[in-house]
Amino acid sequence: MTVDFTARPEKPLPYSDDFSSADEYVDSLLDFATNSHLFQFLCGGVHILDFFTSEPGLFVSAVPKEWQDYLVQTEPMVLLDFLMRDDLDALATQTGPGQPPETLVQYVKDIRKLSLRRSFQPSKPKLPVLPRQVALGMNTKKVHEVTHFSGYIDRLSEDVARARGKELTHLVDFGSGQNYLGRALASPPYNRHIVAVESKEANTAGAKDLDILSGLAEREKRIRNKKLYHRIMESVDPSEANDEEALKRAAKALGVADEDIATIDLRSRKELQATYAREEGKGSIEYVVAKLGDADLAPVISQLEYTETHSEDDLSMMAVSIHSCGNLSHYGIRSMVLNSSIHAVAIVGCCYNLLTEKLGPPTFKPCFSRPTLQPLNARVVRESERRDPQGFPMSEKVSTYNDQGIRLNITARMMACQAPGNWTDKESDAFFTRHFYRAVLQRIFLDKGVISKVYHGPSEGEGEEGNESPFNFSTNPVVIGSLRKQCYTSFSAYVRGAITKLTTNTDFSQYSQIVREKLSDITDEEIAKYEAAYLPRKRELSAIWSLMAFSACVVESLIVTDRYLFLKEQSDIVRDCWVETVFDYGQSPRNLVVVGIKK
Repeated sequence: MTVDFTARPEKPLPYSDDFSSADEYVDSLLDFATNSHLFQFLCGGVHILDFFTSEPGLFVSAVPKEWQDYLVQTEPMVLLDFLMRDDLDALATQTGPGQPPETLVQYVKDIRKLSLRRSFQPSKPKLPVLPRQVALGMNTKKVHEVTHFSGYIDRLSEDVARARGKELTHLVDFGSGQNYLGRALASPPYNRHIVAVESKEANTAGAKDLDILSGLAEREKRIRNKKLYHRIMESVDPSEANDEEALKRAAKALGVADEDIATIDLRSRKELQATYAREEGKGSIEYVVAKLGDADLAPVISQLEYTETHSEDDLSMMAVSIHSCGNLSHYGIRSMVLNSSIHAVAIVGCCYNLLTEKLGPPTFKPCFSRPTLQPLNARVVRESERRDPQGFPMSEKVSTYNDQGIRLNITARMMACQAPGNWTDKESDAFFTRHFYRAVLQRIFLDKGVISKVYHGPSEGEGEEGNESPFNFSTNPVVIGSLRKQCYTSFSAYVRGAITKLTTNTDFSQYSQIVREKLSDITDEEIAKYEAAYLPRKRELSAIWSLMAFSACVVESLIVTDRYLFLKEQSDIVRDCWVETVFDYGQSPRNLVVVGIKK
């Protein structure tokens, strides 16, 4: 039976009109990712903490010479317009000083062409407005996401039911959090049955409170001896009013017998359970607290009320999620392949930096390759070397491309989350300044002996100090993390705040002694000299960061395309699959959903 999926877009991937087919786009994407050394450098080879630890620095050493003047002389927001929005064909007709070099224009064209289109059209001209009680706790972004994805999932569910000749029994939300999506889908007009899978009990507890406020659940009713209860409450300090053990002690002090205490429900209001009434024609929610380590949903399915009265073969479910973190997106997509009860998936992913790596470190070293900088705990090295079969890439095509496969280190994957199309002038200046402070402080650490240079060559140990370049050495970085807001008011405040954190916070005990020895006597004048020396080069950092974030649009496209290819490769199981936008990029830049429908 041929079924027209009303939710299916014209193209299986939202690729540029420069390509005649999805296959042509995929081939071009993989070829560029493996052969553009500049792309590889900008997406994985730039480490901000080492930006100023070598001379003449990463910018001068790695960015093509003919690009450098244009990049540092162009204001940051003007540069972003050039990268993201300007008509490049119109620029080609302009000549004279201040114009971007042709090779840079071509690079920008290549990145734009290979980045999946992110424009969005709502699935219906007008979707149901979320009732106020359902939208509780949501900000503007979340209301936009839940409104549009609920309508999309409802329409897709109808398509799946029509294609399979069987209504879906449940929607399984991977990483439901506060269950905003599930609450909307369980409420009118959708009235869907939701299985909310969440690893954190606190999130589930908060979600149940919102269910009560929305009318989907009621708070557990209790029967108590009110007269006795009020006597106990009058005898305790108000600060202990919600402490069940304190109330029991007070009851005993009043001479209340144990059997009478048992008749008084002393639990606080927050401890009362949410109760859900199942009614024909109305939606429902079941919560399963589980930390998924793979795509096997047997532990989840075994906890469902449905399986107490029905056979597991009766289950017909679709896996859904708004912004599954890291590998959770992979589990959701794989669930259709590994679980007979999952008949479709619709997953919007995020947090690419939390993806693990399947292929391990590369066996060859591109021109701009060097080991990723590691803090002393070396978590990133462990993640890349453990070759997690659940990690990136998912598809066989990307895993084996050119017999080597395509790897994305954590720097590249982190940059894919930057959404440069949404940067504002104020926000850009703030994080460029933070990165500038981080980079100059790392230089101070190097000069003062807090950290040291680590040399790398074509094979380990071949780097030599006399033949130094940004590509044969790095440093062992001090990763500080965030500081108090006032530490970012000046570079001096940042340095002082960092020193205080490193010498007083027990999480940084491995640094405390050497930081005290090397930096306890640093003066404000010395700090000011460092800032003055590197401030003229701040534009180098902002320019290369902008280039990195822009280039990483291709990294995100590669991650999403890999997920699509994985489903496409399961041709014995998957009937159809595609990728399309489901949110407005300005509201929610992680706006690509990966859809698969089982045969």
